[in-house]
Amino acid sequence: MKGGKKQLQKLESRVRELESEVEGEQRRGADAVKGVRKYERRVKELTYQTEEDKKNMSRLQDLVDKLQLKVKAYKRQSEEAEEQANTHMSRLRKVQHELEEAQERADIAESQVNKLRVKSRDAGKVRIYKNCLYGENRKCIQIN
Repeated sequence: MKGGKKQLQKLESRVRELESEVEGEQRRGADAVKGVRKYERRVKELTYQTEEDKKNMSRLQDLVDKLQLKVKAYKRQSEEAEEQANTHMSRLRKVQHELEEAQERADIAESQVNKLRVKSRDAGKVRIYKNCLYGENRKCIQIN
């Protein structure tokens, strides 16, 4: 029986070893399942984040497109305003030139009137009516 006891002890020892190995494998399996679940959650999170990023990118692209349209509109308005400003400046220069010419003509006319007044003191009265000087002989002298 001694041999049978020894054999039985060996077998029991082997059973304990195998049970221990099974427990270890079960723990490793459970850990592996936990790891898989953890990675599945991470994949889900990353997928969700990717979808959100795509939505945000789409919104941002729409915003960029709208802003580019606004920039084009503002640029067009700026060009139109610049054209209008150039037109107004051209008109202003023309009117200033005409004003200077009119002032020059007025100065010349005033000078002529003064000369005629000096002459008329000796010759008689001078009357001014609608750009004409009337002397004693009642002849119109144009003032320009």
